[in-house]
Amino acid sequence: MHALSATQAAEQAWGALQPERWPLAPGCFPPGSALVGGAVRDALLQRLGPYPDLDLVVPQGAIKLCQRLAKKHRGTAVVLDSERDMARLVLGPWSLDLAAQEGPDLSSDLQRRDYSINALALPLSPGAGLLDPTGGLSDLTKRQLRALSEANLLADPLRLLRGPRLAAELNFTLESHTAALIGRHGSALPQVAAERVLAELEKLASCSGGDAGLQQASDLGLLQPWQRPLTAGKQGPVEVAGLSAEELHQALPLARLAQRFDGAALSQLKASRKWQQRCDVLRHWVEQLGQPLGEAAMLQLCRELEEDLPALVLLQPNATDGWLQRWRDRTDPLFHPRSPIDGRTLQRELGLTPGPQLGKLIERLMLERAFGRPHCIKTAKGLCRD
Repeated sequence: MHALSATQAAEQAWGALQPERWPLAPGCFPPGSALVGGAVRDALLQRLGPYPDLDLVVPQGAIKLCQRLAKKHRGTAVVLDSERDMARLVLGPWSLDLAAQEGPDLSSDLQRRDYSINALALPLSPGAGLLDPTGGLSDLTKRQLRALSEANLLADPLRLLRGPRLAAELNFTLESHTAALIGRHGSALPQVAAERVLAELEKLASCSGGDAGLQQASDLGLLQPWQRPLTAGKQGPVEVAGLSAEELHQALPLARLAQRFDGAALSQLKASRKWQQRCDVLRHWVEQLGQPLGEAAMLQLCRELEEDLPALVLLQPNATDGWLQRWRDRTDPLFHPRSPIDGRTLQRELGLTPGPQLGKLIERLMLERAFGRPHCIKTAKGLCRD
């Protein structure tokens, strides 16, 4: 991004934002309102999605305005913070966050924010230029992340973790003084609600620079209360070559988080039970692949990781050569194991009743099928005699 004047920056940002596509015209908001934060930043970086989240500061009465607009335009209003007068308006695929201005003017409001690149504003009044009281435009040009102040970071300690996340997401560098501030106060992060920390970690693990971002967060001491690194498998950045975009979307966050956090840590961070189990199962098999697996263990691996095998490939690339290609074939009898004969058929043909014997027989038939051996009723009868 080359250097721009405030007027040029405003023109470029509005061109990217395409307000004519918004669910509400800028004129629907009261005089003195402005678009702020991530949407302005991303418009200048030319990285907006089709339905960017729009953060708006209004002079006062944000919650009441949100509720009134929701009723008028058949949307949904959600109160985010009643004390700070913040609410979210959802209109179809669009999300608009409205907040009452803090301080005597918009410039004062912007100076309370976390990083300079998030302290940019586009007043909604026609012809207004970009408002940049903290030098955020210059930092965008330098591709650096600079905290506005130590006090601003500590006002919400989640901002400490947001620094490495934004740097990773935007491919920016943490300015040296900012990195020192984050490292100095990393122990404050556990003061934040665990769910908010987890959400930030999930964003970090999902972005293209997630490996470097997680390492930076670790180096700055932000992950120390929860981090329990894997000692087996892939160390350092995860190689993503060979996986499709859809496979990476599912596998990469899991692989990156499993490298550093076990289920107990994720429980502390209030992750869902499913996420905890997925992480623990993946870590277990990463460690088990340090030695040869027998047929029964291999079948168990494929059953437990049927949906998450690409994450295992990311963490154990050498031990899983060729597995991804087989896993992509939904008919592969090992990587997508199924019993060749259902329980009711076995009961009818062999006179069995529900119980451990039937369960063991189904498991054995599944094993025979997985490794290409006979697995018909005749086989089942022979196994029963044995």
